[in-house]
Amino acid sequence: MVVLIDEKKIDLLLSKVNNYIDSQGSGEGIFPTRIDGFNLHRTFAKVMPVSQVYRPQLCVVLQGSKQILFGENMLDYHALECLVVSMELPASGRIAEATPSLPFIGITLDIDKDDVAEVVAKFDAVSSSCDPVESCAFVVKLDDMFLDCLLRLINLLDRPSSLPILYPSLMKELYCWFLDGAYASEFCKLAIPDSQMQRLTKAIEFLRENFNKKLSIKQLAEVAKMSPSSFRKNFKAATSTTSLQYQKNLRLLEARRLMVSESKSVAEAAYEVGYESPSQFSREYLRTFNINPKRDAMNLKDLHSKYAGRKAR
Repeated sequence: MVVLIDEKKIDLLLSKVNNYIDSQGSGEGIFPTRIDGFNLHRTFAKVMPVSQVYRPQLCVVLQGSKQILFGENMLDYHALECLVVSMELPASGRIAEATPSLPFIGITLDIDKDDVAEVVAKFDAVSSSCDPVESCAFVVKLDDMFLDCLLRLINLLDRPSSLPILYPSLMKELYCWFLDGAYASEFCKLAIPDSQMQRLTKAIEFLRENFNKKLSIKQLAEVAKMSPSSFRKNFKAATSTTSLQYQKNLRLLEARRLMVSESKSVAEAAYEVGYESPSQFSREYLRTFNINPKRDAMNLKDLHSKYAGRKAR
């Protein structure tokens, strides 16, 4: 199917995003708006991979390109494409294409699952085909209707009193375009009660709450109301990794946060996230992030201080 795009709309959208960023102090980085989970991004150069836990969200690229590695799966998404993440996902993302003259420009929008459920309930045709578990991250091409909705979202930034009122309805409109498109069956898994994806989500929530404890496949499978073999298969299909590796990534990312945000030592962070040996923690940290934990924490503190205090005005 040929996706029709209004070039003038793209230029206008880029202009408005750049103007908003310039009004917030200019430069590059992440620029929050008055709505939590609605952020603008601008970067003038390629960025090395950064590991984090992705929330359920829409990651829109207007200019440039990005890569995300989750588990064994690598996804590339370019200008006028959107990465959809349907559950909490430890992953490594990087800016793959950006220059001073053509910077990376992106928008991230957190997904409200209750709102998705409300919209899905009105799409009876898709709800019956939503159960098989597939990847919880996929890329879609933007069309003119989607861009029109984004443009109205950006226009709301100039009307802060209207933003909290109109933002939810515009997000529901975006959900409608997904549910009326080629990825309807994947997107609706966010909201169908007691689907396999929702049961996996409950297991992941349990894992997130208890990531510093020893957890067995049997425990997680019971939370998901699946047999251990079914849980292994479906978890790998959704996240492209095992539950053990998922938990390890959560531990390492939380340890990084403790070292950066709370100035914990390497040993303190290691014990707090469930490691019995700081040396084992350091080995796994180096294997995962390709840098030793102390050096990584120092680098991230420097980076955070560069962007400290940036808030939507």
